[in-house]
Amino acid sequence: MTATETSGRPSEARERLLATATGIFYASGIHSVGVERLVAEAKVTRATFYRHFPSKEDLVAAYLQRINQHIRDQHERAVSGGKPAADILREIGRQIVADIRSPGFRGCAFLNAAAEYPDADHPVHQLVLAHREWFLAAITSLFARTHDSPPEGSGRHFVMMRDGAMAAGYLGDPIVTGETFLNSIEGLLQVRAVDGVRFLLPTETQR
Repeated sequence: MTATETSGRPSEARERLLATATGIFYASGIHSVGVERLVAEAKVTRATFYRHFPSKEDLVAAYLQRINQHIRDQHERAVSGGKPAADILREIGRQIVADIRSPGFRGCAFLNAAAEYPDADHPVHQLVLAHREWFLAAITSLFARTHDSPPEGSGRHFVMMRDGAMAAGYLGDPIVTGETFLNSIEGLLQVRAVDGVRFLLPTETQR
């Protein structure tokens, strides 16, 4: 028996390890947490740990994949409701704000992981980039449904606002941060609603 039970269901020990790691990695960071602490808090043996995760970095990858899937599931529920794209973007914004205001919030798990694994070729860093690429594409696709003008700038703008809100929500007042983020989304949607709008580069404004 490896990472799953013979019934095909996830191993209870594997799930306990992953749930434990998810809480500890997010709260304490990744590099600061050793295997000994993980096995102790998950109440498994080292042999069980390595049977399910050949290395600590395999567990780190599973941790990020679990968060990635959670965010994708939230997105799918928002999209499947059949609301207009602008309302879906507002709902995604509210989901982000709910995370920012939740107890124990300490920023974006993916940005935190990227800071601990700065090598762009490292598998963990690659998982971070893959998640962000998906998120940007998903948001841009929604903006494409709100107006005929090119949606790429709006998608990047939303993601950058989200990144800033994640940092500000951790370092500052999460209530004010959430309100500011939602107001910014509303402003971006209102700009999109103006026919023929285009963002000018600083050099263009001087011509």
